[in-house]
Amino acid sequence: MSTCDDSEVCADLKRSVMTRVPPLLTDLYQFSMAYAYWRADRHREPAVFELFFRDNPFGGGFSLFAGLNDCLLFLKDFAFSDQDVEYLRSVLPANTDPDFFLYLKELDCSSVSVSAVPEGSVVFARVPLLEVSGPLAVVQLLETSLLCLVNYASLVCSNAARFRLAAGPRRRLIEMGLRRAQGPDGGLTASRYTFIGGFDLTSNALAGRLFGIPVAGTMAHSYVTSFSSLAEVWPQTLTPVDGGSSIDFISLVKGRLSSVCQLLGSKTELIREGELAAFMSYAIAYPHNFMPVIDSYSVSCSGLLCFCAVALALCDVKYQPLGVRLDSGDLCRQSLEVRRVFKECSKQFSVPQFESLIIVGTNSITEQSLAELNNKDNEIDVVGVGTHLVTCTRQPSLGCVYKLIEVRGQPRMKLSEDPEKSTLPGRKSVYRLLDADGHPQMDLICLSDETVPTAGVSLNCYPLVSDTSILSITPGRVTSLRLDVFTCGQITYPISSASESREQAQISLQMLHPRHKKLQEPHNYTVAVSERLNSLVSDIRRGNSKGSNFLLSN
Repeated sequence: MSTCDDSEVCADLKRSVMTRVPPLLTDLYQFSMAYAYWRADRHREPAVFELFFRDNPFGGGFSLFAGLNDCLLFLKDFAFSDQDVEYLRSVLPANTDPDFFLYLKELDCSSVSVSAVPEGSVVFARVPLLEVSGPLAVVQLLETSLLCLVNYASLVCSNAARFRLAAGPRRRLIEMGLRRAQGPDGGLTASRYTFIGGFDLTSNALAGRLFGIPVAGTMAHSYVTSFSSLAEVWPQTLTPVDGGSSIDFISLVKGRLSSVCQLLGSKTELIREGELAAFMSYAIAYPHNFMPVIDSYSVSCSGLLCFCAVALALCDVKYQPLGVRLDSGDLCRQSLEVRRVFKECSKQFSVPQFESLIIVGTNSITEQSLAELNNKDNEIDVVGVGTHLVTCTRQPSLGCVYKLIEVRGQPRMKLSEDPEKSTLPGRKSVYRLLDADGHPQMDLICLSDETVPTAGVSLNCYPLVSDTSILSITPGRVTSLRLDVFTCGQITYPISSASESREQAQISLQMLHPRHKKLQEPHNYTVAVSERLNSLVSDIRRGNSKGSNFLLSN
């Protein structure tokens, strides 16, 4: 049942996961525990784990769940190669029973099932994102890999959603963090999940190939500074859009440059010949995609003038230049000056194409600086973000955990010196309770065999993080958050493309009330447990506090 819009993209995605996440990509102690289970003949016992995080990231009010597709593809092809097993034989203790390695060779996920929140959904702290059930040794071995696949994907996706909220709906966003990412896999993962989180484009060519994400780019300063004179421009001619004889592009640009300088009262001696040569050469190579960076030397004295001259010459032969990129200085102030010049040129030279030229801003953009753009006059149409997006500088990890909640049908609970690290026992169902306007108002965690909450019927529950001991609520509508996505070794939920997951994320975010989407001091969203689950937790705590006299028994 694993489907997506583009079968070729899906095949590339599957190969990518198999290459990046082989089953040996895990912690050694997982094999130590699996061996101990096997020695005790407990490895086949039915067990259930769940994956969740404890705090919403970046001090915000929500997160986005991402990484599910990779988890499903990883589980589908989970199997140890002969080389994997031989390596494990070399690193596990010498007295490890040889039959254990035969067991590993036969291991797969044919007895594993998973329920999960759909990819791209808005989620909150303490709500189980994945529930993984199967033989104890197998589901234990899956822990590290699943955490690796979900932690960063969800974190960077959530970061992207915050950048999108900061930018507002009008401005387009391009992710360009590959060179700043934590390694090739970090860069590739970031490109995919920032797109799902709300970015429009990526500079990452491989991400475009693998995930169908629109790609874009301009030029680097190195291209501009590599030129020093017009003699380096070759070829020097350009064929008009409608065909015909090639024209002397250098002469055409020179004439346009004189007109632009006269219009703006600019000094021609301050124009950098190498910058003009670079723009000419690039325009001849890419007349349909002319968008240079214009701050290699001076925006006002050289870069902007050179761009206008070359762009006007392109318009003369019926090409449409795209715009400019600003990468340093006061981007807002510069964008206003650039737009003013574009409008003057459009009016003076009767070139309406200049009214639609795009201004791209890049320069170590943060969430805060992006939000500040909305409070300043500027003409920036597209913002490129790299370092602070893909490295998640404000918070390096989401902190997802994978905890045992049931063995042999009996609930299990971790008790801790730190109450926040305690877990919730037993298999569960999770429901989102919506208010009369369709906004989520609470996530309710129940035991799996409890009756589904009913819209319009009051219920009592216990908030996980609140001074309120008990809360009564009447939901306007009730939806189940988790779906069966992997059953007995088979994917039972469609593998979504990046575009489909992006759409799910945007719909989920639109439903969320604005008070929970505030970037600063958002209202806390309520996550609560049912009365029965609360009673189970209390019973287990009381049972643990009584202690045990097992050491005195025969």
